[in-house]
Amino acid sequence: MPVKVGIIDYGAGNLRSAANAVQALGFDPVLLARDEGFDGVTHLIFPGVGAFGDAMGELHRRGLADPIRQWIAADRPFFAICVGYQVLFDSGLESPGVPGLGVFPGKVVRFPEDGRKIPHMGWNAVRLLDPSDPLWAGLGAQPYFYFVHSFYPEPEGSDLIAMECDYAGTRFAAAIRRGNLIATQFHPEKSQQAGVRLLGNFLR
Repeated sequence: MPVKVGIIDYGAGNLRSAANAVQALGFDPVLLARDEGFDGVTHLIFPGVGAFGDAMGELHRRGLADPIRQWIAADRPFFAICVGYQVLFDSGLESPGVPGLGVFPGKVVRFPEDGRKIPHMGWNAVRLLDPSDPLWAGLGAQPYFYFVHSFYPEPEGSDLIAMECDYAGTRFAAAIRRGNLIATQFHPEKSQQAGVRLLGNFLR
């Protein structure tokens, strides 16, 4: 079946950057801003920028929350980025009282206020927990990706964690992986060669 890429449009996020990255790989993405059109795509990308609570509010308002949950439950190819990654968990300290999608148990926490610069912004190396995973093909032993975030998920179990990153002594889950799902705190669409390679591995 030919690859057809859908990009979740919840009124924010790096939609143009994500679409440009997909187009550079030879695919023509479609934006999904309502609970329709999901059946026509094979791969789903959820780019995220903004606050946890705002993102969840828009997902519910546009009727996107349940289709996303159903897509993931069916183990269809899914790539979540930044806030798109964070809302997969139960809750986020950025928006107390606002439930996430609850796909995975865990919460989203903030970097400690200990004098470090927040947000964590710029290039940082990640450690691959399973370098043999074909999704990481061509990335090298310690690839660098671009981060912009003040919060990060803490999964309840370590079995989900696929990449780790260290920022000023705080080690956090830079990416998770399960079945056909990958979610990253970094922005592959802004990470030049490594990011394009990762997206290409996902789509192919």
